[in-house]
Order: sequence, then C-alpha cells, then structure tokens
Amino acid sequence: MEREAMEFDVVVVGAGPAGLSAAIRFKQLCQEKGQDLSVCVIEKGSEVGAHILSGAVLDPKALNELIPDWKAKGAPLNTPVTEDCWYVLTENAGVRLPNFALPGFMHNHGNYIVSLGNVCRWLATQAEELGVEIFPGFAAAEVLFHEDGSVKGVATGDMGIAKDGSQKDSYTPGVELHAKYTFFAEGVRGNLSKALIERFNLRDGKEPQTYGIGIKELWQIDPAKHRQGLVMHAQGWPLDTKTAGGAFLYHLEDNQVAVGYVVALDYQNPHLSPFEEMQRFKTHPDVRGFFEGGKRLSYGARAINEGGWQSVPKLTFPGGVLVGCSAGFVNVPRIKGSHNAMKTGMMAAEAAFEAIVGGSEGHDELVAYAEAYEASWVYKELRKVRNVRPALKWGTVLGSLYGGLDMWLNHLGISVPWTLGHHPDHTSLKKASESKKIVYPKPDGVLTFDRLSSVFLSNTNHEEDQPVHLTLKDASVPIRLNLAEHDAPEQRYCPAGVYEIVEETAGPRLQINAQNCVHCKTCDIKDPSQNINWVVPEGGGGPNYPNM
Repeated sequence: MEREAMEFDVVVVGAGPAGLSAAIRFKQLCQEKGQDLSVCVIEKGSEVGAHILSGAVLDPKALNELIPDWKAKGAPLNTPVTEDCWYVLTENAGVRLPNFALPGFMHNHGNYIVSLGNVCRWLATQAEELGVEIFPGFAAAEVLFHEDGSVKGVATGDMGIAKDGSQKDSYTPGVELHAKYTFFAEGVRGNLSKALIERFNLRDGKEPQTYGIGIKELWQIDPAKHRQGLVMHAQGWPLDTKTAGGAFLYHLEDNQVAVGYVVALDYQNPHLSPFEEMQRFKTHPDVRGFFEGGKRLSYGARAINEGGWQSVPKLTFPGGVLVGCSAGFVNVPRIKGSHNAMKTGMMAAEAAFEAIVGGSEGHDELVAYAEAYEASWVYKELRKVRNVRPALKWGTVLGSLYGGLDMWLNHLGISVPWTLGHHPDHTSLKKASESKKIVYPKPDGVLTFDRLSSVFLSNTNHEEDQPVHLTLKDASVPIRLNLAEHDAPEQRYCPAGVYEIVEETAGPRLQINAQNCVHCKTCDIKDPSQNINWVVPEGGGGPNYPNM
C-alpha cells in the first residue's frame, strides 16, 4: 500500500503553544492580506492537550499580541497571581526570601496560573475557526527531503504494525504531508528535531542543551487550606547542595493545587531518583499541611529545556524551522517558557507568510525568522539570565548567590561581558561505587506514592502489540556498562517505571515496560552512554493528561 500525500503551504508538527500560535498567526495574516494559503497541524497525542504538561504560570505577553481580546473569547486564564513567595528549605524549616531581593522580572503579578493543556485546547479552537486543519492522533515519524536536501515535509507513522514488525490486519500506511515550509514544534527533545539538529549541524558554535525533569501532581485540597492565586517556589531540601532543582505549588481555581518538582539532569549521583525526591518534598513541614485531607487527581512528567540563550541552536534550515521547546526558549530562573514559545511560533509564521507570498517554493531558509528572533524581546529576555543556570555547576549555594548578582546587574543594565557554558547532562554521572546511596522512605499511599499508581493517574496507554518505541543502539550496554558502572540509573531517573532490571538464571537483563512511558524523554537525555533512542510510538499513544 502506497502512502497518500497531502499538500499544504505550511505543516506544523506539534499542537503545543508554539505550534498553535504559529498556525493562528499564519492564518491571521492570510485574512489580513487576502491570501488563501493552507496550514495543518499534526499532533501525536490522542487530542490537543493530551501530552501537554507544564506548571504553569503563564506570562500573557505573547497571547496579548496574538489574540488581544482573549478574555472576551473565553481563554482559560481564570486565576491571576495574587501572592508570590520564594522559600529556601532545610529538612525541618523554611526561610522566605523577601520579594524585594528579586529583580522585578522575577515577580509574578500580572501572570496567570493555568492548565497549559487547557490553554492549548482553547488555542486549537481559535485556530480551527481561522481555517487551520488539526489532526490529533497522528505522530510524525519521518522527515521527508527533496533531492536538493531541503525539507519536503513529514510522514506520519504506519498504524497496525506488530511487535515483530509484521503488518496486522489493521495495518494502515502513514500519510505524507508536503509543505513549502515545515515547522517543528515537537516540544523538548523532539525526535525529529533531534535528527534535524544533527543533520544540519544546527548546534555548531552553540553550547549543548541541558535539561531538567519536571514531575507534577494535581491535587484537590481542603477549601480551608486553599489560597487561590498563590504562587510558591522553593529550593534546597530534599536535594543536596551539588544538585540543582526546586519545587512549585500553584493554587488554581476550584480548590486545586498543582505541585511539581524539577531536578536538573546534570545531577551526579546515580542513586538519585527525581520521582522519589518529589515525593519527599511533599513531606516538608511547610508543605505537607496543604495536602493533608486532600486527594491526588493526576500525575505526569516532562523534560524541560534549561540551556537558555547560549544553547538555542540555529533555528532555520532549507525548508523548515525549529520553534518553541524544539529549540529551547525557557527562562530558567522565571520557570517560564510558554510565552517565548508562542512568540517564536508567531515570528516563524510571519517569515513563512512573507516568503510564500513572495513566490518562494520553500527550498530556502527562513532567515527572516532568525533575524526577527535576534531583534525580539525573547532574545533580550533570555540573554539577561544566560548565566544563572550554568552557575549552578559551582553548587547551589555559591551558584545561586552568583546568579542573583548576575540577574541584578543585568536588570540594572550592567551586562557582564562573559557567558558561562554547559556540559551535556549524560556526561555528569559518577560511578555508583563512588556515590552515596540514598534510602528513600516507602510511600504511604496518602501523601506519597509509588510510580505505578502514579502512572495510572496519567491515563497512559499504548497499543501493546507494536514495536517498542524505546530503542537501544546496543542491547548489551544496559548490563555491561550501565548496571556495572552506575547501578542501572534508568531504573531511577525514569518517572514511570519503564526500565527494570530483572534477575534470571542466565544473569540480569533490562526489561523495558514501554506501555508505562509518559513521553518525558528523560531516558533519551540522561542515559550515560546515549544508547537509548526515543522514537514515536503509534499515533495517539502515551499519556492523556486532563487539566495539566
């Protein structure tokens, strides 16, 4: 069976904030200029928002530009920030930092606590009203190229392939989507974006990207303990002073609280478990009271770009662009990136529209997009805080002190002349024999939980009889290297219990429970030998996050 091909002017891979903003802006320009151009968005989740996970406190700056009347149109920004606090925690106490100690851009007043998944669902309705075609449940599995090497579009994955690679009775070939320009808005560590960065050497002259793993739960709490509009951030315990990370509590509407924990993936101790650190955080005396008497509603995890300004790759290549978290525009100290992702999608759309109207067939690079980025408030915002995250390599105490000073200097218009660098996260793990073992308490099932009960709340599901989408370049590495040297850290850095060492008569083996995968991409990032390659499963598989 041959693949069907569909032609569009622009194809967007991923229905997150960046991809949907790009599609909306492109169709807005079509209306304003009287042009009949086509754009489609494909999304690997079962619906728009199914795979979206973020804190999230949203800076409405980009949304104000994209849809100025968003309030009248019912955007789900229902909870303005009313109280903003930062804590440094020790095991038994917490010290609140005075708000005046933080530069003005670190304050959250004027921002909104949201479910980013619901914001994306709303953006999708706005896009469809403008004529954007959105296809959820279709995973882009392959980049297509013209003979001259420029990007021609993408192909969605075949459906109905069995584990052994044979075609089941339900087999349906993927569809080719051809476009003048293809926007890659896959989110953090997108598998196609990763391949394009390598193919076109987009990281030449740039720092490596570095990441964190964010683990989040949504709770319904006692109304007497709920403080709608409260934003609380914390750093310190339970992590040691060599490991970067921190927590958040966001009080949404309807007596709900989003609690999350982020651990930087350049951590050194292979015995560390980000999932367990998140569970420990909830037991802190200043935190646990919020959740006592409450009920956990949902769970999820996702990697986060932390490299910042110096790690943004070249954004353009013949026939395509990287937008949003496929490139990495998160402002780490602000813990925000959605507004930057949206703006980059908008800028790329403007560049593509002008090029197509000008007669381009898409074999060129959208240099106007890269130029717009370098002149934008996104670029300026990221440059101001470029040294904060890499300074944490000096430890969280000294690094945080330096980061605060650096931010204040930039806030006052005094830009330091240096830019600190990063190292790839997978290179940082020490040997297990050289590292302190961490004994985590057993979950109580009330405040703290295990992985499997957590994954259940993420509504994760994959067609079981399909090829495993967590592929190994060398099947011997997990036992021969990872287990021998690092005590199989994949058992601990995965927040979904995907990787398991099984003891058998013939010796230990790695079992991959791909059905549990929540698509966080941590394994693709942190595996010390870079032996794990995450590829898309059958379209529609993965988590189905409600209100996350």
